Amino acid sequence: MTALSNESLSPLLDGQPLMAILRGFGVARSLELARQAWDLGIDCVELPIQSSRDIDALRAVVAAGADRGKSVGAGTVVTLEHVRQAHEAGAAFTVSPGYDPVIVRASFDAGMPPLPGVATASEVQAALASGLTWLKAFPASLLGPTWFTAMAGPFPQAKFVATGGMDAANASFFLANGVRTVAVGSALGDPAQLELLAAIAHA
Repeated sequence: MTALSNESLSPLLDGQPLMAILRGFGVARSLELARQAWDLGIDCVELPIQSSRDIDALRAVVAAGADRGKSVGAGTVVTLEHVRQAHEAGAAFTVSPGYDPVIVRASFDAGMPPLPGVATASEVQAALASGLTWLKAFPASLLGPTWFTAMAGPFPQAKFVATGGMDAANASFFLANGVRTVAVGSALGDPAQLELLAAIAHA
């Protein structure tokens, strides 16, 4: 596979300690939570696409983001059909739970830099060898903060987004262990966490 680079994700993720994942909320609630995320200072928003309802929500949030100069990505992209749907909905990037070179290539070909998932040293090494530097670590809550410290030794060039089980209570621990960005989902719908999320976003 020809070396590819997803360094174009850097303007979206560098200096962004938090990313929002809006899973299965439908159009109205997704728009509400996306605007809430942007107001909190969380610029990067991802909507997983696993149903036609999700595609409608992605399309709506992409349009709302365009009005505010925000880029919106499509998540849980695991098939070529998902890549097509994400592209047609206007997604700026794709996110996958695992590393699949076919999906990576298709996403690049569609003009959307991919953020593939990894959970082992072998997957990290394979993704880096293909030219990728931004990687999604999933499920981060099971991997634990020290996994990132361990990976930094052999793979200092890897830039990790921690996804899966992240919230306002544990985000800081992961960021302190070398994670570049923590992706939060249901935490955005919890009023008790919003103040702390805002503090992390502006740290």
